[in-house]
Amino acid sequence: MKLGDKVKDSVTGFTGIITAKTTFLHGCVRLGVQSAELKDGVPTAAQWFDEPQLVLVETEAVKEGEHKKGGPMPSMPQRHADATR
Repeated sequence: MKLGDKVKDSVTGFTGIITAKTTFLHGCVRLGVQSAELKDGVPTAAQWFDEPQLVLVETEAVKEGEHKKGGPMPSMPQRHADATR
């Protein structure tokens, strides 16, 4: 499964798009899944699941676009260690 795939949790039935992937030191892979549903007009929080627990519903339901890496500030100014501070 890849980012942008639509998946369904086999235990709870939660359905959404994979928006994040975390691989832990000893091999556990957890996927962040964002639902398209809103609660009071606000998106619900993404939920995290072990990869084997998810069932693929649709590949590339949302295609990854061309994007720059990082957050809103492309390069954070570096602060040097200063003993006087």
